[in-house]
Amino acid sequence: MKFYQKFISPLKPPSCRFYPTCSQYAVEAIEKYGSIKGIYLSVRRILKCHPFHPGGYDPVP
Repeated sequence: MKFYQKFISPLKPPSCRFYPTCSQYAVEAIEKYGSIKGIYLSVRRILKCHPFHPGGYDPVP
């Protein structure tokens, strides 16, 4: 995640419909809950990223 945030994300225009961004959400979820639950929460969040979801503020629970 940190590699993506530092080297890949700056090359792309901002397009995340959520705050915090999905990559930041993943970092926070893994730090808070550990690898297994953190990755589960991150995948669940990424699956919500589609044109029919309004997005907005969605913090790590």
